[in-house]
Amino acid sequence: MRNAVVFIGIAQEKAYAFTAHRLPTKRATFEFRRNKSVLPNYYYFYLDDADWGESFIKVCSYAPWGLKLYLNGHEWLKRQLTKEGISFQSLDNGFLSCQNPQRLQELADTLGPQQIQSFLAKWLSRLPMALSTQDRAAGYDYRLSIWQMEFSLTQIVDRPLSGRQFFEEVIRDNLDLGRPDRVQLIFPRKINRSTPGSFRTRVLREGVHPSLHISYKHFDLKQYFKEGRGLRTEGTYHDPSDFGVNKRIENMPYLKNLGRQINRRLLEVERVSQNCGLSAESIQRVVQPTVTQDGQRAPGLRFGDPRVMALMLGTPQETEYCVR
Repeated sequence: MRNAVVFIGIAQEKAYAFTAHRLPTKRATFEFRRNKSVLPNYYYFYLDDADWGESFIKVCSYAPWGLKLYLNGHEWLKRQLTKEGISFQSLDNGFLSCQNPQRLQELADTLGPQQIQSFLAKWLSRLPMALSTQDRAAGYDYRLSIWQMEFSLTQIVDRPLSGRQFFEEVIRDNLDLGRPDRVQLIFPRKINRSTPGSFRTRVLREGVHPSLHISYKHFDLKQYFKEGRGLRTEGTYHDPSDFGVNKRIENMPYLKNLGRQINRRLLEVERVSQNCGLSAESIQRVVQPTVTQDGQRAPGLRFGDPRVMALMLGTPQETEYCVR
């Protein structure tokens, strides 16, 4: 089934409606304010779209009949790959593998306001809406805004067990990322005393799946190990004005580029911190006896010995011990 409504749901939810207030004038003059809290019916149209897959449109039954769209960019990308005959393996909201990774990235870069506007225009012409085609043609049309947008990067590892161990080390080494001076390394914004928001690092654990969270104003940067196969870095915009732009859909390309930079900055900071420590293989070479190229045996260094620990940590005592 494609381009079809698969389910219609009705729910009462909070909204703000217009009320009339009479002004203190001789004539009967009123002004209208949208400040009354009401519980109208919302209609949910769950769709199976040919380009976007599973999606829905939520419509309020009170004027001005506001609506919300829910769209999944990964599903859109999967549909485009299928149309071009490119095989892939999906990983929930992501890709485990793809026959043509270069084309995959090219298609992902093309997703923007035009595709979303086309989706809305198609379904407005098919669904029963309070604003008719004539109303919208007269100028009473919908204008899309960004209320929440997620931008993610998924990196698949060859050895899942090693990847999980690496991510847990990343969490331990980066618990201070939420400090204001560290946040500036990730978000291209200067942090001062007047910057709103709470600067902290949160580690959430659901069952055995930990996730790392860093916040900047209303922006949430999350990282977790997805389905035991890939490292997922995901930034979520809740208010685009945090980065100097309004919520209009035309600002989506700017926010996409900014989200890409933020995800890369986090990975770069973690890469630098990870390089500061010794890997398990490096420690193994130090504590185990070895044989040099000319056949001479070199004894291993006992882990825990003060001189050995000084050597591993690179303290000023290192040179002294090496000379001896």
